[in-house]
Amino acid sequence: MTSRYRSSEPLDALNPRRRTVVKAAAATAVLAAPLAAALPARAADAPAFLHGVASGDPLPDGVLLWTRVTPTAAAVPGSGLGPDTEVGWTVARDKAFTNIVAKGSVTATAASDHTVKADVRGLAPATDYWFRFSAGGTDSPSARTRTAPATDAAVTNLRFGVVSCANWEAGYFSSYRHLAARGDLDAWLHLGDYIYEYGTGEYGTRDTVVRQHAPTHEILSLADYRVRHGKYKTDPDLQALHAVAPVVAIWDDHEFANDAWSGGAENHTEGTEGAWTARQAAAKQAYFEWMPVRPALAGTTYRRLRFGKLADLSLLDLRSFRSQQVAVGNGTVDDPDRTITGRAQLDWLKAGLKSSDTTWRLVGNSVMISPFAIGSLSADLFKPLAELLGLPKEGLALNTDQWDGYTDDRRELLAHLRSNAIRNTVFLTGDIHMAWANDVPVDAGTYPLSASAATEFVVTSVTSDNLDDLIKVPEGTVTALAAPVIQLANRHVHWVDTDRHGYGVLDITADRAQMDYYVLSDKTKADATSSWERSYRTRSGTQKVERTYSPV
Repeated sequence: MTSRYRSSEPLDALNPRRRTVVKAAAATAVLAAPLAAALPARAADAPAFLHGVASGDPLPDGVLLWTRVTPTAAAVPGSGLGPDTEVGWTVARDKAFTNIVAKGSVTATAASDHTVKADVRGLAPATDYWFRFSAGGTDSPSARTRTAPATDAAVTNLRFGVVSCANWEAGYFSSYRHLAARGDLDAWLHLGDYIYEYGTGEYGTRDTVVRQHAPTHEILSLADYRVRHGKYKTDPDLQALHAVAPVVAIWDDHEFANDAWSGGAENHTEGTEGAWTARQAAAKQAYFEWMPVRPALAGTTYRRLRFGKLADLSLLDLRSFRSQQVAVGNGTVDDPDRTITGRAQLDWLKAGLKSSDTTWRLVGNSVMISPFAIGSLSADLFKPLAELLGLPKEGLALNTDQWDGYTDDRRELLAHLRSNAIRNTVFLTGDIHMAWANDVPVDAGTYPLSASAATEFVVTSVTSDNLDDLIKVPEGTVTALAAPVIQLANRHVHWVDTDRHGYGVLDITADRAQMDYYVLSDKTKADATSSWERSYRTRSGTQKVERTYSPV
């Protein structure tokens, strides 16, 4: 997202200011001393675990464990300094580590920024475990993780935290702390924009940098991306959430640069900021080093996890293969040669949805798939006019960075769901800094008379600016005005909150999938409280969203 609204910011006109800060040239070397200042002070030059521990991508028989060791004071993220260091890992059935079930070691090197992963197997399904790392006589903090249910298990309930869009400079990560305090999550989903690439003050914070990130310039090189990931991993609320449940993460654009596509990004100037291929490769390398993600294919985050017979989760990569975005109002959004998924990923998704034998088919989706359009003409008038004027057939999309900018892929996917009678598909989405509960219509122009092929729950941002932040009015002001207008033009939208920050909790049973939406009292306060705002669910077999009046 840019200093407009966001990488997918609709309503660009509300924030006409453009980023004017001159971006820093690509750094080829990073000094250790400035980087050390961004990390907690150390009492001695001995191995330390300053970035916490984490787990991710749970399987029925295993989980991926992660940490970063700082072997010497100079070996800070991105420095390229520090000796090879043996890091041991231990997994136990209890917090006291009296019942150890697995252990091993791995070598941390400067080549991987002293991050390490252990892909532990041979564990029992649907079981809580505790793990920790050790190096040079120092133990890391211990943490809890949980394996997925057995593939054929009759699971009665699953519960996931759901988050996206955490801009360090815009506030504190209280959402992570409140999710961690629940103690009831099977896993948590991060749907993209885990980090942001901008330099200090370049990205929306209501004109106030709450806390400065590192490095202070826009990140371009491998060292830059490593430093930024390292800074994020020092956040105590983020460390706390990583320490209580496994994460399942995908990337969106800001793990690279705003409005990224396969050949570039809005926030990348070829030449001045180096080659896009080099920047993209650096961003991906740092992401896989610093995140407990098990890539199914090299260089991508699309993969599939299964949670017994109750649900499977298809995770998408909507940046690596997409065509370049087009301008708002450009009819080429309907061009069948343009893609958001790439052919191979779309075929993989369709095949997985069709062959699935679980009750629910969840799709981790970084940008909104539901149409978000403007216009008051009836469908019978709008469609021929759109064809005559070369406008998009499904309405004038406000945000062509979303699936609205790639309507042929969306039509193909929704038609596949309908023609194969694939039920209970739920898209879980971030990116737009607003909370939504949507039906996903086959034909938005005639909805609700036409069918809904799926449903979609969109979570708001952890901290990144939304509409009230951008126009600097009290929280809730814009929602009161904008929500009725949005819903009038988009009848498949059951609810939208344009203003608040927070997180979601998705609870799944055989009968329904329910999203409970929670909001923060003040993202700029480290001790922000959390409160339940609304809940929506989709009942099995309906492909439609309905409101429910209490959280699970």
